[in-house]
Amino acid sequence: MPTIRVANPPPKPLMVFDGDCGFCRLWIARWKERTGDRVGYETSQAAGARYPEIPPEAFRRAVQLILPDGEVFEGAEAVARTLALTPRGGAYLWIYRSVPGAAAIAEVAYRLVASHRTAALRVTRLLWGRSVEKPTYRIAAALFVRLLGLSYLTAFVSLWVQIDGLIGARGVLPVARYLDWVRAHTGLERYWLLPTLCWLSPGDSLLHALCAGGAAASLLLLAGVAPCLSAAAAWASYLSLSIAGQTFLQFQWDFLLLETGLLGILLVSSARRRFGIGLAASGLTLFLLRWLLFRLMFSSGYVKLASGDPTWRGLTALRYHYQTQPLPPWTAWFMHQLPPWFQSFSALFLFSVELAVPFLFFAPRRLRVAAFGLTCFLQLVIAATGNYAFFNLLAIALAVLLLDDRVFPTPWREAAQRSAGQMRAWRRGVLIPLAALLLVASSIEFAYGLSRSLRLPRLLAGVVRAVAPIRSVNSYGLFAVMTTSRPEIVIEGSMDGVVWLPYEFRWKPGALSRRPAFVAPHQPRLDWQMWFAALGGYQDNPWFLDLVMRLLDGSPAVERLLAATPFRRPPRLVRAVLYDYRFTDPAERRRTGAWWRREPLGVYCPAVSLEDLRPLE
Repeated sequence: MPTIRVANPPPKPLMVFDGDCGFCRLWIARWKERTGDRVGYETSQAAGARYPEIPPEAFRRAVQLILPDGEVFEGAEAVARTLALTPRGGAYLWIYRSVPGAAAIAEVAYRLVASHRTAALRVTRLLWGRSVEKPTYRIAAALFVRLLGLSYLTAFVSLWVQIDGLIGARGVLPVARYLDWVRAHTGLERYWLLPTLCWLSPGDSLLHALCAGGAAASLLLLAGVAPCLSAAAAWASYLSLSIAGQTFLQFQWDFLLLETGLLGILLVSSARRRFGIGLAASGLTLFLLRWLLFRLMFSSGYVKLASGDPTWRGLTALRYHYQTQPLPPWTAWFMHQLPPWFQSFSALFLFSVELAVPFLFFAPRRLRVAAFGLTCFLQLVIAATGNYAFFNLLAIALAVLLLDDRVFPTPWREAAQRSAGQMRAWRRGVLIPLAALLLVASSIEFAYGLSRSLRLPRLLAGVVRAVAPIRSVNSYGLFAVMTTSRPEIVIEGSMDGVVWLPYEFRWKPGALSRRPAFVAPHQPRLDWQMWFAALGGYQDNPWFLDLVMRLLDGSPAVERLLAATPFRRPPRLVRAVLYDYRFTDPAERRRTGAWWRREPLGVYCPAVSLEDLRPLE
């Protein structure tokens, strides 16, 4: 309750503050931005004489809020009442008035800061910089959308050049055969359970049309043209292909692209038909994208520790990682040679970035900028030592949204403000309930990813089931358990059962002297699946026998996925042999020129003929 009334009140609420206080001037600038013309602001040095009822020491002690009816409030209550005059700011005053103990805590905190203003100013400048005004993200939003378009483009083009061999009519897992099986075992619910446009015509022509259409939509998104339509078309095309792709499109970055893409549609809902350097970004959508980045990073660190894997807990995992990762480039050979202390330090740094840095995504601006730098540094190191398709590009795209406009040059900010546009009211009405649904569903997925024993109430479980078919709300966690050895499958063919000749893959380890190569952002999906297949038996990977069958009948589409086939006509028999591959050491490489050494582990798949496999079709 006010203890002072003034005889000559202002026509609108007036906040009076100490003009000699640098800390006060900083935060008053933030409040001015939020309250607009609803509240007036003056220094006590200029306005104090007009209000003799307020003692000079009161002005020095705390801010004073003078209302049009003459009431005067000071300190934390004055702040709460001022913020209550902003849109959706009434919660501050409600908490102050209604939550037990909130007012007392707020006043104590206010007095503590007010009595140490110099220190508070230093902390403010350390965390926020020279301004605490509300940040805008117009440039970052426009840059994010273009990086999203680039991620889509690489994904579509990469898949396009191999789609015939993967899921085409003569591919390893023909999509027509898959959808026929689903049609035979389900009713009309199949269209929701598997929402793919391939139901229209599961032939090679539609697969190519989806890749071409998705690539075209990606280019439009890159150019900022028809952003809503192009973002929606790219998302729908990739969703269709990810379902049609079966096991070949089940990677975490495929799901991450779909989830990021769906949120990208919401982000560009404010855009005009074309946007330039700036894009008006909804705060709610920005939060969802930042929340996605948090889940991606934190979960990746958490699962490593929660799995109980001794190499992660002992900080020795990176002593194995570089040679056992799916498709190591030549830089991984050099990283593998580094001393154990460096590998342990690197693992500790990895955990720091994945477990601690994500909390800075929601911190004051300077901490957010630091979090951007650390996150991008980790992604660049991963990209420089591994082949992870478009994953690193997509993660960096999400991290860009941590940068507010003040990071960029002034001419950029001015141009972005002119071109950003505003969201229409009806779109905001659609955005809010959809964003709320995605936030609830993603929070459930995140919690379940942290604790698989979590039992969900029926309503929440229903929310998860409802959104699951669109593959755009997911849990994440990469390399939960480190593989400490590298079993590698070598497929061999024979015309007579005596002489066996190996098939050479384009990117996975094969010939010992062939230098491991960079292939990202392209993802050779068959090469990747061969890595997973080697971790189990062919019985655990039914697609492997489909691959063998295609080699036996000489499918040109499948053979194009390989570097070379040793036969002019299909062999009579095919088998698979398992080897243990390891990087050579520097001395051996200087002596032999080999990047790898290997030892036989036995037969992975016994010799089979086309007649043996025909019954499996």
